[in-house]
Amino acid sequence: MKVGIIGSGGREHAICESLKKSSKVSKIYCIPGNAGTNLIAENVDLGIEDFKKIKNFIISNNIDIVVVGPEKPLVEGIVDYLESYQIKVFGPNKIASQLEGSKTFTKKLCKKYNIPTAKFGIFESSKEALSFLKNCNLPIVIKADGLAAGKGVYICENNKACLQAVDEIFNGKFGEAKKILIEEFLKGEEMSFFVICDGISYKNFGTAQDHKRVFEGDKGKNTGGMGAYSPSRLENNDLNKKILNKIINPTLKGLNDLNSTFKGFLYAGLMVVKGEPYLIEYNVRMGDPECQTILPRLKTDFAEIVLACVNKNLDSISLNWEEYKSLCIVLCSNGYPDIYKKNVEIKNLSEINLKKDEFIFHAGTKEFDNKIFSNGGRVLNFVVKSENFKKSRDRAINLIDQINWDGGFYRKDIGFKIIDK
Repeated sequence: MKVGIIGSGGREHAICESLKKSSKVSKIYCIPGNAGTNLIAENVDLGIEDFKKIKNFIISNNIDIVVVGPEKPLVEGIVDYLESYQIKVFGPNKIASQLEGSKTFTKKLCKKYNIPTAKFGIFESSKEALSFLKNCNLPIVIKADGLAAGKGVYICENNKACLQAVDEIFNGKFGEAKKILIEEFLKGEEMSFFVICDGISYKNFGTAQDHKRVFEGDKGKNTGGMGAYSPSRLENNDLNKKILNKIINPTLKGLNDLNSTFKGFLYAGLMVVKGEPYLIEYNVRMGDPECQTILPRLKTDFAEIVLACVNKNLDSISLNWEEYKSLCIVLCSNGYPDIYKKNVEIKNLSEINLKKDEFIFHAGTKEFDNKIFSNGGRVLNFVVKSENFKKSRDRAINLIDQINWDGGFYRKDIGFKIIDK
């Protein structure tokens, strides 16, 4: 079958790599893709916001299934649009995508269905928000309501930080903001928990732990993700049951009550406090860079899983996983997540001989005149599978050192809570 992948990041390269291994897949198109996907698929230079051009390309090239990687087209309704033309799409519809598209939508769902989450307030003006904050205990969490590429979250330790967060959000730093979310700060350990759904049933799809902060020791500004490892050290059967029964099941019931279902990856960002899970946020797609650590551990044919989901017979598939640990380090452009240069050449990539369990997934890259250049803040993902996280991290750092790119930086401490404890 022919598969189309929408997106251009490390997640999409990892998806492309997994699909390429399947005997069921004869051709892969990446819209628009990057310099890495270009090595194993056909890149298509179309903007992911141009639904009509994407639809026309899919139909004219007889693409059988489309996999949507990033959140923005999902929230804007690309699945509903393509399905109206009888195109099979792996990803949630517009209503279900509000789980990520609107934090207030999700918080109201939590309240209605008794899903454990941090206590919260929703405010429509800076005046209301600042008045409420005067009586709050610090630290406190302030979030932009809509999509913010993983950066619209502030953990405020003092009143000055609260004022700055409210001001930046309402002044459009993350796009037009009609609402702001303020919630209590939960002290625990984060966990990324994934399920895959076909609209009728679902299956667990692994766990991971990502590192959002830009500097070592989990300090500095939030980013889209500086690295991740899988599985999470918190994962166990008792906790899994609590997450499914208290969070996933009532969420899917809530969508069903809205005459909607969920198809695709559902990613619960959790805070685990004394063994109890609290929902921090939902993503309606595979995380990035969590995807790059989880998919290499999958033994089951990923194309068969996607096909089962779009045909609503996920129950017919068994998911099998390798026992290996997987760790990803993200190489970023100097200056990220603030101002950084693009179009900086990356040499030596072609000189690296990857071993069986080593991967380099491209994120913000492009190819021109047979050379590879940076094209974003997060540039390359170095992933290694091994019997323990320390070996994976050491080998990933060794790969980065071989490239010797002076246009970027990375965190050397990914996984420090489990490796360096």
